Order: sequence, then structure tokens, then C-alpha cells
Amino acid sequence: MNIYISQQNQNQQKVPPLKMEGFEQTIYLYETDRATDEDITGIDQKAYEVIDATGTMKAPSFAVFNNIPVTEDGRSQFEKRFLNRARKIEHEPGFVAIRVCRPLHSDTYVVITLWKSQTDYEEWRQSSAYKHAHKKRGTSEGIDQQQPQIFPRPSFVETYHVSTT
Repeated sequence: MNIYISQQNQNQQKVPPLKMEGFEQTIYLYETDRATDEDITGIDQKAYEVIDATGTMKAPSFAVFNNIPVTEDGRSQFEKRFLNRARKIEHEPGFVAIRVCRPLHSDTYVVITLWKSQTDYEEWRQSSAYKHAHKKRGTSEGIDQQQPQIFPRPSFVETYHVSTT
């Protein structure tokens, strides 16, 4: 499965996008099951291979993009961590979907979560499941503290309100 993100709605495409409206920008997310998708060609886009997925990307919802730069040498370690995660988020109230996305043309992975509402996301951030998922962060056991360092730059979060086009 692949995900393509564009800042323009490509109406002529056969794959219908999700429209994602953020504070600073609007983007269009195309998700396809094809490894190489002729239906998405020509889009000025960011491209990702989905390496882990649960749920259905749908509107209306609230999307959170956790953008995580990872060094070339750190990719396998980073992916192993996400593929072996506890999977508690899937059982949280308001959870809709998750995609762990490997970049095809950059160093920045994107972990996309969809929630029924922004409130559901904020409540998850206060939950025991969130604390469990992030309990090693900042400790000697955390992937963020191990050497050699696999994160060349700080991660950043973007949020969007999701609708259909």
C-alpha cells in the first residue's frame, strides 16, 4: 500500500483523495493498494510505502501526522520498533486508523493517526496507553537516547481536519 500527499487536488485522478485542512495548509492524501500506481502519476507529491496499517482512512475525522526524520542507518531499527509496538492505540475510544509510512524520496517517516474528533486525540494523549507507548522516551532505554543517534533532526507534528473532496 502506498500513500501520496499533494498540496493540490488532482481531480483527474482515479483514486479519490481525502482533503485535509490544517492551520497553515490544505493537503490531499491519496491511498492506493498498488505498489506502483499509474492512477497517481503526475502529482507534485510526497510518496510513502505503508509498512503498518490498521483501520480505514475516512472522513470526517481528525488526522495527526507525526513527522520523524530518521538516518539511513537507523531505518531498520526505527521500523522494528514500530512493527513491534504494543498496539494499544487501536483500542482507544475515538481511534479510527493508523498508518506507519516509510518515505520513498526523503528521510522523514510519517506516522498518521486518524481520530473521530480532536477531543478523542487529546484524551488519548492523557491516557495510560499513550504513557505506555512513550514510557522509554528520554531514558537510556529509549530509541531517542541510543547511540549512534538515528534522528538527525527533531520530529514535528501536524494536525488536520479531514473531509472528502
